[in-house]
Amino acid sequence: MTKKPLIISTDPGIDDAVAITISLFAPELDVKLIAATWGNVALEKTLNNALKLETFLHTKVPVVGGAKMPLLRPAIDASDIHGKSGMDGYDFPKADRGLLKSGLAAAAIHEVVTNSDEKVTLMQIGPATDFALYFRQFPEDLDKIEKLVIMGGAIGRGNWGPYGEYNVAGDPEAAQIVFTSGLKIYLAPLELGQQAYVTNATMQRVQKLGRVGNMLYSILTNLHDETKDNGREIYDALAAGMLLKPQMYTFKPAYVTVDTKSSATYGASVIDFDHFFGKSANVNVGVKIKQKVFADWFVDAISRADK
Repeated sequence: MTKKPLIISTDPGIDDAVAITISLFAPELDVKLIAATWGNVALEKTLNNALKLETFLHTKVPVVGGAKMPLLRPAIDASDIHGKSGMDGYDFPKADRGLLKSGLAAAAIHEVVTNSDEKVTLMQIGPATDFALYFRQFPEDLDKIEKLVIMGGAIGRGNWGPYGEYNVAGDPEAAQIVFTSGLKIYLAPLELGQQAYVTNATMQRVQKLGRVGNMLYSILTNLHDETKDNGREIYDALAAGMLLKPQMYTFKPAYVTVDTKSSATYGASVIDFDHFFGKSANVNVGVKIKQKVFADWFVDAISRADK
């Protein structure tokens, strides 16, 4: 099996840890670089979280530090959801700093893409800052990118303001750069995560998988969000699922833009399925997921880390 080279931009973040774990142990993927950016918590914490997760998993993918703040606006924070560290709920080992790659994220991403014998896939499960900087600094690399999968945006109501979704609203200008990059983009919006609900019974299956399953169960059940029956809505892992089992999803092409002007809806992702703006579709938006298929895949994907 030929593995797809993958670069992950992430802001761990509890749900990020799930997506990273699934990606690291997927036989179809070859994770070349993890770029930790500001996001759910400050960069120093997301970077440490990426390193200590890999230390726990005994994986050796290089980790590079990304942006400390958005392109133009002050940083927002989600520590009320993910805990003070950003990945509360489990006693992780001390981070192995030997995995830390020096330099800037954009340059490190460029190095991986340049040295790859085949096109590289990108996964964005945090704010778009680092990929936006990369695209601006190395536009010649765009032809070497296979696709970009993103968890972010909202078709309707948001979770950061009436219409803003956290990852997009955190850095709207960066998100706009990414959406208009010309790349083949697959998007998992907020609504898809709400459909990808795993029940308490599924969570119990995860807990019983082994040390990795127990770790992920511990941090997922520590998320301070609204849940039903002790289950969980799953978000960032949807991006990994789009690479590993795309048949679970129904996609609909749309023109996607980001509001970077209005004070009331600044940071909202505007998703035009109906050609109102007269613009060609630039994103394949996930609008539906087979929930039972997703839940079974979710458990199976995590189980690979415990084998």
